[in-house]
Amino acid sequence: MRIDGGTRREASILHADLDSFYASVEQRDDPALRGRPVLVGNGVVLAASYEAKARGVRTPMPGREARALCPDAVEVRPRFEAYMEASRSVFEIFRDTTPLVEGISVDEAFLDVAGLRRLVGDPVAIAEMLRSRVRTEVGLPITVGLARTKFLAKVASAVGKPDGLLEVKPGTELAFLHPLPVRRLWGVGPVTEAKLADAGVTTVGDMARLGQKALCQIVGPGAGRHLFALSLAQDPRRVQTGKRRSSIGSQRALGRRPRPEAEIEASIIAIVDRLGKRLRGADRVCRTIVLRLRFDDYSRATRSRTLPEATDRTQVLMGCARALFDDALPLIRERGCTLIGLSLANLDDSDSLQMTLPFDDDHQPELDATMDELRNRFGRDSVTRAVLVGRDHGADAPMLPD
Repeated sequence: MRIDGGTRREASILHADLDSFYASVEQRDDPALRGRPVLVGNGVVLAASYEAKARGVRTPMPGREARALCPDAVEVRPRFEAYMEASRSVFEIFRDTTPLVEGISVDEAFLDVAGLRRLVGDPVAIAEMLRSRVRTEVGLPITVGLARTKFLAKVASAVGKPDGLLEVKPGTELAFLHPLPVRRLWGVGPVTEAKLADAGVTTVGDMARLGQKALCQIVGPGAGRHLFALSLAQDPRRVQTGKRRSSIGSQRALGRRPRPEAEIEASIIAIVDRLGKRLRGADRVCRTIVLRLRFDDYSRATRSRTLPEATDRTQVLMGCARALFDDALPLIRERGCTLIGLSLANLDDSDSLQMTLPFDDDHQPELDATMDELRNRFGRDSVTRAVLVGRDHGADAPMLPD
């Protein structure tokens, strides 16, 4: 079996991942929380400290279930501004370490440190220095995985948690990877894991020995080829800098208490307002709107619609999102909705729009721009829709630039 480590002779790709990010920031800022189980959230657990995770708490989990597992946990409301400030400080250290940084989320990134041996040291020494700086300068624990490929570096950081450093040395990739459960692979969720288990495939090594053809018969041709390549540690992707998002999205956990349809629709309206502002702020347009639902039995469903022309107008996005919601109402009434979200996909730069005739008077772009400016200057809720007055739709979670 061939290992595709590219042309790299040494493990020089780092995956750096902050440990229980939100909870770690809370424990950093409040010494009384250190060593105690901490739950960050408001009705739904957004983050849990490792002390809480050891008791079975997972994210996202309803707060009621988390308290049943961990009755002595300390619950704190999220402070997204503090998390964003911590993220910025950590990414400054990343970029000071190497110019080749690919952010994955606000608390994790890939770093390519090949070629820095003469200037800084070998990759392991660089990883140790990075961990020390994050701990000393930002006050947070971080785990680093080190390998010849991005995929293996990410797996190594997951295995190395919490607060660890794990190198997958060249030539040991398959020995490291094959004993691991299949859920460690990108693309293996609960449904795929169950299908593989039914076929007697529980480890990555089982998957590699099964072969691509048989694997495709179980999970489909696309997923089968992808997973088989990963089972052989094949991942030719480079660390990409300046990569823009292929989609942007937002979601809101509703909890398991039954919610009126009007309240769920109001959540969608609030999400569309936020996404429209983000889209215009990034000078981008979208063509596809995706509605995501999670039900009371933890099953999920999606609905999507592609527009004839790309847009960044809130009014157009709102009409499409409401139509998707109306289509999904029978399912929501039947199964109960615990989470609702929207994604904007098929993104392009705003200057790619083609003007169309006739040029009617249309003041919607100016209205959107004015609303964005008012919210930037005076806060998100300074100007809002009547249906959202008096409703709490939560703070904006920290995110990488769009």
